[in-house]
Amino acid sequence: MNPVARVCRNDLISMARNRVAVVAILLTILLSIAAALTSIAHRDANADMRERFQAEADTRFDGQPARHPHRVVHYGHFVFRVPPPLAAFDPGVDAFTGNSIYLEGHRQNSANFGDVRQSSLLARFGTLTPAFVLQILAPLVLIFIGFGVVVREREAGTLRQAMAQGLRAPQLVSGKLLALLAAAALLGAPGAIALGWLVMTEGAPLLPALMLALAYAAYLAIWAALILFISARASTSRGALLLLLSIWAAFAILVPRVAPDLAFAAHPAPTRLETDIAIQRDLRQMGDSHNPDDPHFAAFRQSVLDRYGVERVEDLPVNYRGLLALEGERMSSLLFERYAEQLAAEQRRQSHFALMASALSPTIAMRDFSMRAAGTDLEAHRRFLAQAEAYRYTIVQQLNRLQAEVLTFDDDSRRNSDPDAARRVRIDTDNWQALPDFEYQAADPGAQLRSAAPAALWLAIWLGLAGVLVMAAIRSLRRSVA
Repeated sequence: MNPVARVCRNDLISMARNRVAVVAILLTILLSIAAALTSIAHRDANADMRERFQAEADTRFDGQPARHPHRVVHYGHFVFRVPPPLAAFDPGVDAFTGNSIYLEGHRQNSANFGDVRQSSLLARFGTLTPAFVLQILAPLVLIFIGFGVVVREREAGTLRQAMAQGLRAPQLVSGKLLALLAAAALLGAPGAIALGWLVMTEGAPLLPALMLALAYAAYLAIWAALILFISARASTSRGALLLLLSIWAAFAILVPRVAPDLAFAAHPAPTRLETDIAIQRDLRQMGDSHNPDDPHFAAFRQSVLDRYGVERVEDLPVNYRGLLALEGERMSSLLFERYAEQLAAEQRRQSHFALMASALSPTIAMRDFSMRAAGTDLEAHRRFLAQAEAYRYTIVQQLNRLQAEVLTFDDDSRRNSDPDAARRVRIDTDNWQALPDFEYQAADPGAQLRSAAPAALWLAIWLGLAGVLVMAAIRSLRRSVA
């Protein structure tokens, strides 16, 4: 038998005889299966709930009685984002960002009803998902399985004997690395099966799912190489275990927790309250459509009169109040868009800064790649916000256009004092039923993977470093038996 295969087989037999290793692997596999099942069930329940609420919101909006178009603008409408199929594998930021938005005229609201905001504080420490198991728990189990893979043979004196019998250091290291990779494959198998299930039955995109499987395989291979290197360099099993546990705590817990705080400190972003105050201040500076002496709207009124060749707004062939509503919404929407772009740019700088911490922890790179490939990262949430805002602007402006083109200025001006005018400004419900329904369009798989390219590069760097560690382990063994 090939020496590498013989070393690998012996280590696998030793793992199989180790009750702690067997129990740890079985428990992690069962935990992964439970995580996949519960995460899929949770995603499906959320999707069903959001689709039901969206249908109910659409029915209520379409079922409004005949009324003034501007009343419909202020009636508002809820829109929901249905989670993508791969959210069952990695829900990403969805639990924190919210999944619905209330749309109304003259305002840009934030998303609401995130899972974390509606559950106990325990949800803030992470939910049980396949991604969480593979990112955090699987490396820990690998440490307990493999911390003594080399150092125990050194302590028992069998390492020198094996080398004296002709076994070379590269063969020994390769065999032990294969054994650790086999254990890692067992730990990652439920996650890979979950990805395959989501592709075959849930319509998840194939390429991102395949890239996720490869990325997690590389991530666990990085941990396997690190464990082998520490075990080869350590003088005692206890020292190897303590050092590996310290590295795991730093890589998987400490650095991923500190990096976002440092990113926010380096690139602070305004709170929602601060943004709302700034928007209201700028809106007041932009002008008041109700003030006939306001410079901007006085100039707008004159431009409208010049365009239609009349002297008074009463002589316009359209309702000037509707034109004012169109102009006011256009101006406020441009302001909302400017602040949204500023916030998005600041958040992107924070994300890029936090991703740089991948130099200190492969877990950060793996987490970022996983969320982006699954379509549950912050960019996907911003895509939802942008589409919701575009939809809000479209329906509000269509309603304002109805006010301008269907209602007369005279009736619109006297609707609060003349019952007949109030009746005439109420237009039929067919007008709101003709408005389009909101449908969120997710990014295409290629765009998801392109956004994940920086994280993939960091994983590739760590994988290259893992190869260096394996070579260093070989050199260490050569020196130890020289």
